[in-house]
Amino acid sequence: MTHFVYLIISKTNNQIISYVGYTNNLQKRLKLHNNSKGAKFTRGRLWELAFYKAYKTKSIALKEEYKLKKNYNLRSKIKNTFKKK
Repeated sequence: MTHFVYLIISKTNNQIISYVGYTNNLQKRLKLHNNSKGAKFTRGRLWELAFYKAYKTKSIALKEEYKLKKNYNLRSKIKNTFKKK
């Protein structure tokens, strides 16, 4: 089974908000976030997938999710790349 770490972006009031998560079904998870059934932080916003990466094991994916959540420089870099689109 493939496991994913993802970063989603929401634009509100000229501000870009990001959220990092883990899932084994990326499309279903994004749909849940956009239907306000995902994480509490993501409710009530429209989200777009900005970055994802696949991993072979759940433990590796969760470790990488933690790293991405704490690496604000990388998150900012991804957000800036997304902003240019």
